Amino acid sequence: MKELDKTMYFRANRGTLETARLLRRRMTDCELLLWERLKAKKILGLRFRRQHPVDIFIADFYCHEARLVIEIDGDIHKEKFEYDEGREAEIEKYGIKFIRFTNNEILNEIDIVINKIKKVVNERISSPPWGI
Repeated sequence: MKELDKTMYFRANRGTLETARLLRRRMTDCELLLWERLKAKKILGLRFRRQHPVDIFIADFYCHEARLVIEIDGDIHKEKFEYDEGREAEIEKYGIKFIRFTNNEILNEIDIVINKIKKVVNERISSPPWGI
């Protein structure tokens, strides 16, 4: 791995990288649906990664150019609110912004979801808060 490439993993260890690789093979239906709309630089020509390691965590989707994590919250996240909140705070320390969508939004309002993602990406790219 090139030195430049290592920076987008924010100190993720080998175990986290391997877990992310396994999760890419087991994506949920909602993750697959959103992935179809994100992959191949379909959003403003930027690359999104699926099941991407950030330190000890794994984000559903990540765009390094915009330092943006996209999470899809299924029913289990209702029970994990405090964990998710702490995880989000830890990842935000790297200058990464989180946006969350529910399974319902992905399944029933995918065009609205994509427009929200585009808006946030535009804001992040036009005025990066991490000083690039």
